[in-house]
Amino acid sequence: MAKRVLVTGGAGFIPSNFIHHLLAKTPFEVVSLDALTYAGNVDNLSGAMSHERLSFVHGDIRDVDLVREVVSEVDVIVNAAAESHVEKSIEEGAREFVTTNVEGTQILLDAIREAPVERFILFSSSEVYGTAERAPMDEEHPLNPRSPYAATKAGGDRLVYSYWCTYGTPAVVVRPFNNYGPYQHPEKVIPRFITAALQDRPLTVHGGGSASRDWLHVDDTSEAIAAIIAAPLERVAGQVLNVATGVDVDVQSIAERICDSLGKPRSLIAHVPDRPGQVDRHIGSTDKAAECVGWRARIGFDEGLERTIRWYADNPAWWATHVAALS
Repeated sequence: MAKRVLVTGGAGFIPSNFIHHLLAKTPFEVVSLDALTYAGNVDNLSGAMSHERLSFVHGDIRDVDLVREVVSEVDVIVNAAAESHVEKSIEEGAREFVTTNVEGTQILLDAIREAPVERFILFSSSEVYGTAERAPMDEEHPLNPRSPYAATKAGGDRLVYSYWCTYGTPAVVVRPFNNYGPYQHPEKVIPRFITAALQDRPLTVHGGGSASRDWLHVDDTSEAIAAIIAAPLERVAGQVLNVATGVDVDVQSIAERICDSLGKPRSLIAHVPDRPGQVDRHIGSTDKAAECVGWRARIGFDEGLERTIRWYADNPAWWATHVAALS
């Protein structure tokens, strides 16, 4: 019998790409659970919704009864459902972020206590680390979240760890660094820059643009999570694993590369004040993931960025409505 994998937030950016990967590269049956908020879009699963191994459930991880029902029928859970917009958490506060990122995780964890699964994988975030105190940041780096979003991800992260310690829940926490690629909502910096450049609109850069991140193509992330599912449980249960490249690139350079790739003038780049709680640098250690599950990123940033630019250039109908909603 093929494993049944529940992917929460399955119509979102990273999880939808992961579902495409599972259907193409594994024999697993997949259940996608998504509340279809602004960040969830069934178009992200285009070509997969009719797949015989995919079931889609429209619902919220904060719905206790629904979660119990769905969890009782699966073998593996990948919890990628989250409120993830840093600026929204700054402007509106943490309320929605707490209920989804912390309480939603708690509801899933308690459902597992009633109906155990083979393993539970939580998508945490590199944002839990805050600004790098050392580079690269390994999994023992202090947690110093600098935004309400990051704080709620840290809360869910440590809650999962506590359930492993207390109840023996077969849980793994992954901390992906900054993902980019197809189907990413244009509120995020790389698609925001690309779609702005395609429309000859300003590419707004916070501060001087020196903030740097470890940029990870979503295809590499999908391969990492699949490797964690396939790994012997004793190698990963209770572990925290970075999903990173070990290379960082600053935001100003990305804006310039996008303008150059699309033949747009760099004069489109406009600087605005830094946002509160800005993280200066993120770069992740890749050693533990390589040791535990044999995974390292394969896609270099130049290749990944060019592939991403081409995807957005070729799919204006997908992003146009999102951009209009942000205006």
